Amino acid sequence: MEQFLERAALFRGQVFPAQSALYERLASHGQSPSALMISCADSRVVPELITQANPGDLFVCRNAGNIVPPFSQANGGVSSAVEYAVMALGVRDIVVCGHSDCGAMKAFSNPAALEKMPNVAAWLRHAHAAHSVVCNAYHGLDEHGTTRALSLENVVVQINHLRTHPSVASAIAKGELTLHGWFFEIETGQIQAYNGDSGQFELVREGQPLPVAQRPAKRMVAANHLGIAAE
Repeated sequence: MEQFLERAALFRGQVFPAQSALYERLASHGQSPSALMISCADSRVVPELITQANPGDLFVCRNAGNIVPPFSQANGGVSSAVEYAVMALGVRDIVVCGHSDCGAMKAFSNPAALEKMPNVAAWLRHAHAAHSVVCNAYHGLDEHGTTRALSLENVVVQINHLRTHPSVASAIAKGELTLHGWFFEIETGQIQAYNGDSGQFELVREGQPLPVAQRPAKRMVAANHLGIAAE
């Protein structure tokens, strides 16, 4: 741990002074991040570094496999983070970020490795839909290809789980929330973003529109039937 303590001292002595005004403002006025990022706990995937975010920019929730349990499941840290980010912090964007060489997705190819990790095995049940898609819709993949396909499909599955959360569903219906699905390639530093219109992941390119999983679009499907005027 000595190296981390040394780096903490370096931060306090050299980095913090240049950003002291920012930290003072955050301490006195609170946080107002614009986005929630749900990413994998993998030590190689650091959301703030990937996005070059400043303190206060991102509300981050990390867990094994960048998973979002459906709302019907028991309450947990991810569900609470989603609800707080949307209802209390008013974030306008939520990103589910998967990545290459994901150990959680590799576990599906080697279930015996989880026999002594029952909590991990139970947690990964929230990604079984992605595993089913890859097993039944993809053919001829090697181990690397299977892991990559699982990681990409898992991002889509977790976005679908997000939509089951009441806070997310209502914010989407009010046209106040955009959902994003990203895939970070560790080996290249590139980001693929899920395009909800085409159903494909597309390389994010500087100067070009960012593909999004679900755009904000105000809707009240029962308004015409009930004589209600949408605000």
